[in-house]
Amino acid sequence: MEQNYEAQIEAILFTMGESVEISKIAKALDLSNGEVKKIVKKMQEELSSSSRGIRIIELDGAYQMCTKPEMYEALIKVAKQPKRQVLTDVMMETLSIIAYKQPVTKAEIEKIRGVKSDFAVNKLVEYELVEEIGRLDTPGRPLIFGTTEEFLRRFGVESSDTLPVIDADMIEEFKHQAEEEVTLKSND
Repeated sequence: MEQNYEAQIEAILFTMGESVEISKIAKALDLSNGEVKKIVKKMQEELSSSSRGIRIIELDGAYQMCTKPEMYEALIKVAKQPKRQVLTDVMMETLSIIAYKQPVTKAEIEKIRGVKSDFAVNKLVEYELVEEIGRLDTPGRPLIFGTTEEFLRRFGVESSDTLPVIDADMIEEFKHQAEEEVTLKSND
């Protein structure tokens, strides 16, 4: 019997609803990881047509079937009032620190930001962009935070290793802007 691997992969990804590791797909279909990657690559190309509303994305060695962003408007009309998650500047700043410094504790985040970050971290956990990934083996056993697959999906990043690199010139410019802000505020 000829195997229809594309249909089987499609069924797995659709049914699971979240990302599925390449190795699990390969094991289920009795294929190598390389064969699965080749089949999924072909499926991704077929789904890239403007007449298709879904796509398959890769997230940290796993695949997930999801809706193309250009279809969101139609989905919103059907869903009426989806829960809108607004990321404030404070939340974006906190999320950036977690993404680039992970694993990171709340105390480390607060040291970088210079202010308490409980609300921002809690909201990011609620929005499923950040998660508790463990505890430090130090007094008080503080929680350690890292980004989630949802973060990767929303920001179109394959893995935390592929986050954009901030170059030294940009860092110096940010420092300069921050120093100017502090000077302006202290003169008021």
